[in-house]
Amino acid sequence: MTHTITLIPGDGIGPEICSAVKQILLAAGLAIRWEEMAARGDVDRRGSYAMNAELIDSIRRNRLALKGPLATAVAGGHPSINVGLRKALDLYANVRPVKNLPGVPAQFQGVDLVLIRENTEDLYAGLEHEVVPGVVESLKIITEKASTRIARFAFQYAQKHGRRRIHAIHKANIMKMSDGLFLNSIRKVATEYPEIEYKELIVDNACMQMVLNPHQYDMLLLTNLYGDIMSDLAAGLVGGLGVVPSGNIGEEAAIFEAVHGTAPDIAGRGIANPTALLMSAIMMLDHIGESSAARRIESALARVSGRGASLTPDVGGSATTSEFTRAVIGAMGS
Repeated sequence: MTHTITLIPGDGIGPEICSAVKQILLAAGLAIRWEEMAARGDVDRRGSYAMNAELIDSIRRNRLALKGPLATAVAGGHPSINVGLRKALDLYANVRPVKNLPGVPAQFQGVDLVLIRENTEDLYAGLEHEVVPGVVESLKIITEKASTRIARFAFQYAQKHGRRRIHAIHKANIMKMSDGLFLNSIRKVATEYPEIEYKELIVDNACMQMVLNPHQYDMLLLTNLYGDIMSDLAAGLVGGLGVVPSGNIGEEAAIFEAVHGTAPDIAGRGIANPTALLMSAIMMLDHIGESSAARRIESALARVSGRGASLTPDVGGSATTSEFTRAVIGAMGS
């Protein structure tokens, strides 16, 4: 079967790691027609880059996209295209598995957890405005509909993947109405899944517990902002954002992406690490029913990583992107 997939190369090292992943998927025997699209369109009337409308059409048509990292300006500039894509396509569930990769130095070993993050609302949605000069208001929106939807997604994910415990992360001791609504919505869904243990933790305590003992967690269910922060925190415990995948999933489409930065300092030097994007592509293959190819690539990646001889500089090796790519392709045939 031939799959048509939208490809968003992104910025900085994005095109390099996308090229590497395409080579590996081709070598795995997958028939994929890539529809490559730029993320940004024309400059709008405010002087900011607008999101490419043709990109949205492409993802809606193909229902699937693989995305490299995109740069987002800090404290100014154009709105985040990453956030814009999730909102435009209603990609309400962000799935971030965090697991050690053999051979990659990390603060902990044996970590295996999944963070499920509501992806469309909360403070992270960026609904803010200047009330008067010097005063900015940012709106934290939590709805029962979105909270119930992400809760059901998380419990169904736990059922499907054999996960036994979910912690809901919140700050309802202070934000009693907004985070309180999030918790109450989850509690109602939790009663439908008695076989899955359900617990709750305040977000600051959850962060401390994470760095003390990440093994106590199986799945975390979080609002948008807490999810963004804690998923990066969790990644840091197993070697960083360069070795963890991410998927943004909705009813009509899904985008799988590398969530690390664009690394402009090494762009074009041929030493970028494609691992995070490759792992996201493995998630994508599982999503579309290509699990056999996914396991073949996953096993090859684990063998290469475990041997340590073909790792890129960011994880302690000296290999180039091309050398790493050839090693993974070679391991699929061994």
